[in-house]
Amino acid sequence: MTLTADAGAADAAPSGAPRETVYRPAAPVDLRSTVGMLRRGPGDPTMVFDGPVIWRTLRTPLGAATLALRAQSGEIRATAWGGGADHALDTVPDLCGAGDDPSGFDPSHHPLISEVARRSPGIRLARTGVVFDALACAVIEQKVTGLEAFRTWRLLVTKFGERAPGPTPRPMYTAPTAAEWRRIPSWDWHRVAVQPPQSKTIVRVAERADSISRALLAASTGDERDRVLTSFPGIGVWTSAETRIRALGDPDAVSVGDYHLAHEVGYALTGHRTDDDGMLDLLAPWAGHRQRVIRLIFASGVSEPRRGPRLSPEDHRSR
Repeated sequence: MTLTADAGAADAAPSGAPRETVYRPAAPVDLRSTVGMLRRGPGDPTMVFDGPVIWRTLRTPLGAATLALRAQSGEIRATAWGGGADHALDTVPDLCGAGDDPSGFDPSHHPLISEVARRSPGIRLARTGVVFDALACAVIEQKVTGLEAFRTWRLLVTKFGERAPGPTPRPMYTAPTAAEWRRIPSWDWHRVAVQPPQSKTIVRVAERADSISRALLAASTGDERDRVLTSFPGIGVWTSAETRIRALGDPDAVSVGDYHLAHEVGYALTGHRTDDDGMLDLLAPWAGHRQRVIRLIFASGVSEPRRGPRLSPEDHRSR
């Protein structure tokens, strides 16, 4: 696997010799659509698209690691650096959808879904297995625009995370540990425009990160997973669904309460926007695979025309 880096790679964190492996999936995998959906905006310091290579940082029990993935001739070639390199390579199959089981999914209930499923067989549901990171990201994204959330994530990870090892195409960082999130001072939350309810939720969750992760990974149904997460103040069904989607690759999670999602699903399936109840009715024929359908809708390119200006970011720091 040939990987290139810019001139800034010389000051990257020490990484040692890289480790490599080749993953040969049993079914086609569209790497950009499958793993790329984990990226938090183009400035995400934990994930970078560099041509055909996807770079991703992660923390492991053995230390920080950087993972580079490239699809080639039906294979996924992976290279990893850092103390956690071997662990990072072990995550590749799940990241590429190895645990995603489409059994029972019938796209024929709607012509758009049927067509997108036919032409995009490589869209899989990635699973990171990292519950706390997904949960912290989802809490940051509560009640703000995507641009605001992406900026906040970038600033916090860059300041409080760890410089990632390896010849990354630009400086990259691993996200802070749960203990490090707990130590972020109140004024730093304020500087990046995170409101007190959200910062307090992240700190409370960080205090019990391990037990939450164990309970969520042990839960076997969507209702059980929701009960685990929504038992904590500040975490509702939207935050639960967003966490389940990324950490577990949950094929049935639906982000009820999202500002745009119901409108987009309604428009794609009927030509008209709808509300959350209408969205759930439309998705009912695909129970067990509703997130899969949503991903196919996004991949279709069908989108409701904009009716006005974008929602402007709101600055809470003067409050």
